[in-house]
Amino acid sequence: MAEKFGDQEFLEFVVKSLVDNPSDVKVGRTVDEMGVLLNLKLNPQDMGKIIGRNGNTAKAIRTLLRVVGMKNHARVNLKIEEPEGGSPRPREASNSMDKVMEDLKL
Repeated sequence: MAEKFGDQEFLEFVVKSLVDNPSDVKVGRTVDEMGVLLNLKLNPQDMGKIIGRNGNTAKAIRTLLRVVGMKNHARVNLKIEEPEGGSPRPREASNSMDKVMEDLKL
């Protein structure tokens, strides 16, 4: 018989399976009129594994959570908490945008 997961337990199971530091994974759950909000906190070194290239892993996790939510007749959203001190590397998109803006100056 298949084990039944709630949304919070499901998220913990998936994330802990993907990261190098599963003991650092913390999932908070709040419910309001908009539905369920799951807050995910994890080791900053594991952030890239959960976000994935172009955010694809995070999108896939959010899609799976929507499916779990539909089975429970609830809207489930995921918020991935930023690590302390912001992102560990500068974002290339903003750097390239600055270069484009600089090139436009006559």
